[in-house]
Amino acid sequence: MKNVTDSFVSLGHWPSAGSFGFNTDILATNPINLSVVLGVLIFFGKGVLNDLLDNRKQRILSTIRNSEELRKGAIEQLEKARARLRKVETEADEYRLNGYSEIEREKINLINATSDSLEQLENYKNETLRFEQQRAINQVRQRIFEQALQGALGILNSCLNSELHFRTISANIGILGVMEEITN
Repeated sequence: MKNVTDSFVSLGHWPSAGSFGFNTDILATNPINLSVVLGVLIFFGKGVLNDLLDNRKQRILSTIRNSEELRKGAIEQLEKARARLRKVETEADEYRLNGYSEIEREKINLINATSDSLEQLENYKNETLRFEQQRAINQVRQRIFEQALQGALGILNSCLNSELHFRTISANIGILGVMEEITN
């Protein structure tokens, strides 16, 4: 029985789980443990913390300096780009003006070339008309000449009788004979 009573007594000294109580044991309490840990951290960590903060401060300052340099470089590049833009805009305006002038010149040249081509076509047309008129006149002359020749032949044939025809042939034979003697 004694063991049973001892176990009840020992249970009375143990705080039960889930209960709230005040611990009077100074070594088991958290404020002392925390103060010791914080004291050790402050004493030994002061230099480490200062080094970490100094390093962080230097990195931040270095980043700020780099950012300033990059900003200055970006501003310079922006100014150069603006200057190039102004130059390109000026050149574009000049090209535009020159282009309009060139277009006007080309337009005038095209109008002049078209006018010259039309004039040449008019000349070719007139020459063709003159040529066709001359050809028509020549055909009419040829036909008139043929008709006149046929008419003359008809008149000659009607006027020639066989005796006149015989004399003409004999005269021509005589002329041919004389020519043959001369060539020999």
